[in-house]
Amino acid sequence: MDSPKPPASSPSPSQQLASNAPLEGSEGFGLSAYFAQLTGNPFFTAGFGLAALATAARVGQKGLTHGASLLRRRMLVDLEITRHDHAYPWLLLWMTNFHRAQAGASSPSQGGILSSLISRINPRLHHLQVSTVQSQTGPAHAAHFSFVPGHGKHILRYGSSFIFVDRQREKAFNLSTGEPFETITLTTLYSHRNVFEEIFAEAHKMHQQMQEGKTVIYNAMGPDWTPFGEAKRKRPLDSVILERGVKERIVLDVKAFLAARTWYLDRGIPYRRGYLLYGPPGTGKSSFIQALAGHLDFNIAILNVSQRGLHDDRLSHLLTKIPPRTIVLLEDVDVAFANRRKQDADGYSGATVTFSGLLNALDGVASAEERIVFLTTNYVERLDEALIRPGRVDMTVRLGEATEYQMEQLWDRFYADFDASGEGKRRFMAKVTDLGLKNAVSTAALQGLFLYNKDDVEGAISMLDGLAASRGRREEENVELPGHVGTR
Repeated sequence: MDSPKPPASSPSPSQQLASNAPLEGSEGFGLSAYFAQLTGNPFFTAGFGLAALATAARVGQKGLTHGASLLRRRMLVDLEITRHDHAYPWLLLWMTNFHRAQAGASSPSQGGILSSLISRINPRLHHLQVSTVQSQTGPAHAAHFSFVPGHGKHILRYGSSFIFVDRQREKAFNLSTGEPFETITLTTLYSHRNVFEEIFAEAHKMHQQMQEGKTVIYNAMGPDWTPFGEAKRKRPLDSVILERGVKERIVLDVKAFLAARTWYLDRGIPYRRGYLLYGPPGTGKSSFIQALAGHLDFNIAILNVSQRGLHDDRLSHLLTKIPPRTIVLLEDVDVAFANRRKQDADGYSGATVTFSGLLNALDGVASAEERIVFLTTNYVERLDEALIRPGRVDMTVRLGEATEYQMEQLWDRFYADFDASGEGKRRFMAKVTDLGLKNAVSTAALQGLFLYNKDDVEGAISMLDGLAASRGRREEENVELPGHVGTR
């Protein structure tokens, strides 16, 4: 009978540690086993895969963004126009007319089915903004509507080029004008960048056609000149009646100045000309300047030296940034400094323009050239001699009350069709002489009388009695030869 085997003894702790210890000369065995254990773990494998995918997506996104940006810079070109640029309204006008032309071309009544389908897939403006202008003529409450591109993104097709238009309005406002800051950005292929020049050339031509036969009146708004209202229809030069030869002499002098630019530059003489028109109110000073601007195809920039917020630096800046082919008009310059110490109801004590600042702006070292300046005043004796000295004022012209010549010319202008024989004019002038109205009433007063009696010759003659009774006594200093012209 076999004897029972003794139970196997369990290994001691030291033996267990020895069995788990790596064999000598196999250092990488533990790392391989650890890595194998990790890769065998499904949670670790899934997490590592997600992290790798996220990293690859992030790198791919950055690569695509960088590549798209690089491709955009290489293939596209942007053009930005801000609201204060002169071309901004031109471009809006061009886009408005371009949209109108596209809408007319895509009319279903024009062309066949193929052309209709092509016109439907052509890009066009879908976000519009209305601009309303009230009509001063025609039926009551008449208005003209034009649709301009609204704020946002648009696509236009100009010829074979596609143009992306982005019109943006910022939240900030121009404190001087109260208008928000706006920009228009045009984007097209770099190879088609020449279309920008074509578009702006068309826009400028379109703007000139709209302003043809009109005079633009500029007003100082902040640091810039801004068109004041709608452009006015040019006033004919012969509609302003001055004393015989006065108007012709001023026109000849201005034209001679405009033709002598090279002569001035060759001799180192500042290329600018100043004129002073003075005389009683209603004698045609401002009217003549407006008619002269229309005759020369110039515009007018009106500057009020007493304007609030106007100071020496701003005045000098404005006179150096005059729009091209523009006459500068400083009206009633005597008032600007005569009332400087008077305050109005809210404590305003006049503009901050100093007399020396005005003089330096007119002909100082930093003053602009290629400039025509007209000064007007009702009281020339109130002007400082330094303001009207030669160099600042080159020609002085007094426009006085209506002379016999002016009265006859005004009569012919209003009643030539009703007084072909001239009998009415003879009776009118005889009564003017009897009442002592020669050189005693302004042309504006006579024009008002004629306007009240547009078709009534007898009414105009009979109302002379009322005109004589209402006129005031003339001041002694105004008794001068009407139409006196002085050149310095």
